[in-house]
Amino acid sequence: MSIFTLFVLAVGLSMDAFAVSICKGLAMKTVSLKRMAVVGLWFGGFQAMMPLAGYFLGSQFKNQISAIDHWIAFVLLGIIGINMIREALGAEEECENGPDASLAVRDMFLLAVATSIDALAVGVTFAFLDVKIGPAVAFIGVVTCILSGAGVKTGNVFGARYESKAELAGGIILVCLGVKILLEHIGIF
Repeated sequence: MSIFTLFVLAVGLSMDAFAVSICKGLAMKTVSLKRMAVVGLWFGGFQAMMPLAGYFLGSQFKNQISAIDHWIAFVLLGIIGINMIREALGAEEECENGPDASLAVRDMFLLAVATSIDALAVGVTFAFLDVKIGPAVAFIGVVTCILSGAGVKTGNVFGARYESKAELAGGIILVCLGVKILLEHIGIF
């Protein structure tokens, strides 16, 4: 997997976390580097851990299904991407609007898990594609951390107008990557 493809994948995976970070920023009266870092580290850490877990799960089954691994990657990325597109085009969800956004461990843990479930499935595809998992998950984690921190600031400054656009872009990116993997394996690219 090229560095460009990995970057595009990392950006696509981070869009859920970015959208939630915008909501966090909306609910904050003031944004500090510390708050941006807390949100970024939670989301970036989980976006790195989940594909690693998926990679180890996928490695257990790699030999049994290597003949159809490209189809599995295509289907998983397609389902995740289409779901993100559907959510972005569906009814608008309300951001948490309290006096200030909670950065409590329980709240951040639940949000980090919820926004990184799709990365688990991507990790399974990494096992089939023989991706060097260490650098890949580190790269995904760093990209998500940076974009999530930026999302907090964006939400605080600009409001909710970019949330659904970010999720839509992430979904389109993941669907395109699934198609690219399939077409490369078939020999069209």
